[in-house]
Amino acid sequence: MASSLPSSSIARGGSGIITTLHPDIIRALILTRLDGPDLASTACVSSYLRSLSTEENLWRDICCSTWPSLDHPRLKQVISTFPSGYRSFFSESFPFPNLQPPKPNVRRSLALATELISAVDIYYNGNPIYSKVVEMETSSSWFLSTPFRLNLLGVDNPAPRSPIKYGSSNDDTWLKHLEENLSLSWIVVDPTREKAVNMSSKRAVSVERHWLTGDVQVRYGRVMEGDEGWGSSRELVACGVVVTCGEKGEGEEMHVREVCMRMEDMDGKGVNGVESLVILERVMGSSRSWKGKGEKEKYEEFMAKKRERKERKTRKDRVLDLICIFSIFAACGAFWWFILPMLPSLLIKFV
Repeated sequence: MASSLPSSSIARGGSGIITTLHPDIIRALILTRLDGPDLASTACVSSYLRSLSTEENLWRDICCSTWPSLDHPRLKQVISTFPSGYRSFFSESFPFPNLQPPKPNVRRSLALATELISAVDIYYNGNPIYSKVVEMETSSSWFLSTPFRLNLLGVDNPAPRSPIKYGSSNDDTWLKHLEENLSLSWIVVDPTREKAVNMSSKRAVSVERHWLTGDVQVRYGRVMEGDEGWGSSRELVACGVVVTCGEKGEGEEMHVREVCMRMEDMDGKGVNGVESLVILERVMGSSRSWKGKGEKEKYEEFMAKKRERKERKTRKDRVLDLICIFSIFAACGAFWWFILPMLPSLLIKFV
């Protein structure tokens, strides 16, 4: 096993004990037991281990065990076109994208994607409870001009009953439990450019009950730099995924009822298809990092700026209302002081 090998031998690579082991033993007893990040690190130890660690079947097994939705004929075909197959797909989809501010005229420099494929997996306690693949045509005028929104499930078409059991009668404790144990992966794939990115945060950024239905809404997503400057509604854009869990009957279980992705600006308005494609292409082209940088904190900052912007707009509207009211009173006062005294003489003149 990997843990029984001396670290000094591994560090020496070709001159150590590793080269005395049969490749099949290394594959079966070491490499197959590693996850993606560890397998990628192993490939950096020596040229010998790299040749073994880059085999396609190892990365295929890791990708399919990490994301069960990849067991789909279309995705298998698309991933086979990536430069290094499943290894390239993992390096695109597993790490966090390093989101950078947009470059000037970025919209003109990109040819928009004509098709996107979404591979979605929901996990509870680390076990997959729902997977789905959605192919979406993005070149129609309807998609480009309407707000970007993708519904995987609806009230009339819920997911199969999921093993989400109540662990506490205290609502706050239960919501905290969901925040820590319900996770989501939403990989967006551009089959033409052979690019992919995971648009979901690794952990939920907020969990709350809907004020009317009582359903639990678990929100995931990323906050990105928009395509407009500071102070505009597109200074920041949030790509959010809401997983709605509802009770069914009198049991102590919940099931996934709705899964929805949408993009919104700081005014809460939906971002249309064209702008969404520009943002997605920019994110897909960004570098990657193995460590996430506070997605929940970024989301809370986005919501704080959103509330601040709303309050500022409310104050501005209140000032405009006061100006309008003052103008009406001023017009009435002018009428009474200047026009009304002249009415008798004007009536005599015309009569």
